[in-house]
Amino acid sequence: TDYGSSLTVSLPAALQPHQPFQIIVRYTTADGPAIWWLDPELTYGNAKPFVFTQGHSVCNRSFFPCFDTPAVKCTYSATVKAPAGIQVLMSATQSTYLEEEGVYQFYMEYPVPAYLVALVAGDLIHADIGPRSRVWAEPCLLPTAISKLSGIVERWLTAAESLYGPYIWGRYDIVFLPPSFPIVAMENPCLTFIISSILESDEFLIIDVIHEVAHSWFGNAVTNATWEEMWLSEGLATYAQRRITTETYGAAFTCLETAFRLDALHRQMKLLGEDNPVSKLQVKLEPGVNPSNLMNLFTYEKGYCFVYYLSQLCGDPRHFDSFLRAYIEKYKFTSVVAQDLLDSFLNFFPELKEQCVESKAGLEFERWLNATGPPLAEPDLSQGSSLTRPVETLFKLWTTEPLDSAAAASSADLTKWRTFQTVLFLDRLLDGSPLPHEVIKKLSECYSSQLDSMNAEIRIRWLQIVVRNDYYPDLYKVRRFLENQMSRMYTIPLYEDLCTGTLKSFALEIFYQTQNQLHPNLRKTIQQILSQGLNPLPAIDTTAVTTDTPAMVLEDKVSEATNGAISLRDVNVSA
Repeated sequence: TDYGSSLTVSLPAALQPHQPFQIIVRYTTADGPAIWWLDPELTYGNAKPFVFTQGHSVCNRSFFPCFDTPAVKCTYSATVKAPAGIQVLMSATQSTYLEEEGVYQFYMEYPVPAYLVALVAGDLIHADIGPRSRVWAEPCLLPTAISKLSGIVERWLTAAESLYGPYIWGRYDIVFLPPSFPIVAMENPCLTFIISSILESDEFLIIDVIHEVAHSWFGNAVTNATWEEMWLSEGLATYAQRRITTETYGAAFTCLETAFRLDALHRQMKLLGEDNPVSKLQVKLEPGVNPSNLMNLFTYEKGYCFVYYLSQLCGDPRHFDSFLRAYIEKYKFTSVVAQDLLDSFLNFFPELKEQCVESKAGLEFERWLNATGPPLAEPDLSQGSSLTRPVETLFKLWTTEPLDSAAAASSADLTKWRTFQTVLFLDRLLDGSPLPHEVIKKLSECYSSQLDSMNAEIRIRWLQIVVRNDYYPDLYKVRRFLENQMSRMYTIPLYEDLCTGTLKSFALEIFYQTQNQLHPNLRKTIQQILSQGLNPLPAIDTTAVTTDTPAMVLEDKVSEATNGAISLRDVNVSA
């Protein structure tokens, strides 16, 4: 099957109960979902081939024989032979290299679930960025990685330790992977994997790395025993991430990032519907369903809201930090279910147990876990109002009729905003699209050239607005963006929007020009998107379109169809 088949080993009849035994399985891997081989052309340096693995959630069974469930943890060792000039790394606490033999040896001394065994090999060099951290990247990317992360990773680790106890994995290294990496980041112990594309977006890089740091406690040390309760890792890691950012960057920044994510959660809710079973925290995993298909923003943000609610029951988040330290100490290197967490919580706070907080009407723990729909309660984000209020004001100015474009344009300078402010503003414009033609035209006049110089997280949102509003004068920017992107997170959302609206032929044209620079897996996904939806329209030559082209000349080519349902774009979900 797609998920492999079980290997059953019959033990000798003479084997006594609890008697130690050894099994040796000799095996060869074929092409499988865990192992991603890249030709040199798919790397930044274009010099050497590259390979990485991605085990989450049930892919590593195609990498090596294993008990592929988060309920089982074990240590591991590996011997890897590689050609000269190829650096090999694994998610291990110990490693050695025998240069004359070209052999690397790795050992993970702490028990981990199978999905956290990871390997990467390629043209990688490193630099130390702290007393227990280094970054690995292709030579052309290393200076950027150093400039972004030198010194601050240790600051995040120290903050996390002050909250949740000692960092138990020894080293915390980071490797930046080519844009074919299928997700944003992966919390492999000792060696976080991160997509290189995120390096240009400072605030997203900060959040993504801190989230993976938080997983060192929540997810790696203590793991969800079943894929049906992934929120136990993701919800707790998101809560811990925000406690760390509050300690290091302040409450206002944390509230801004949280507001951005909760906006995305409600966007996903609107798309999926409030009765969708995937919005439960304890989601039912049906036979034959890949657990990764159950990962969504509810896993992260609804899980976070439940954890935040528990922290509020304590009255002081520092009391909850103390509980989480005890929880980690009790369960580290094991796997747990939700009842383990909740029982530990009530036992740690007997006064709350006496008050029967688990049965509070409308906020019952059982309802949090098994009700569909949005979170039963959301955090108070008023401490972020200094950053979120300008966004709300600007959005209201641009969407109130009649439009006063002069007042809207003068009310805020986006070049001085934080990235999360700008993406929050653009996401709300996306939610309101299609916009009146006058509004999109004035928005382009005010902001399009400014946004050109901003990071990809901002640019992709503006380009989605362009596409959803069929705004032809800026379409050449969509083409230029897609011609220079090879990552899933910066291509799929645009292709989805192009194929939902009237621009499918334009999407086909770009894809045929750029497909050779895309990883085969991404190419296949885009082909599936292109094969659905509206019939292709005659190609429009947008290369000749400039911002000076009169809109009326182009409008007669636009179908009466408008953009349909909100597309389910990845909102930078880390694993």
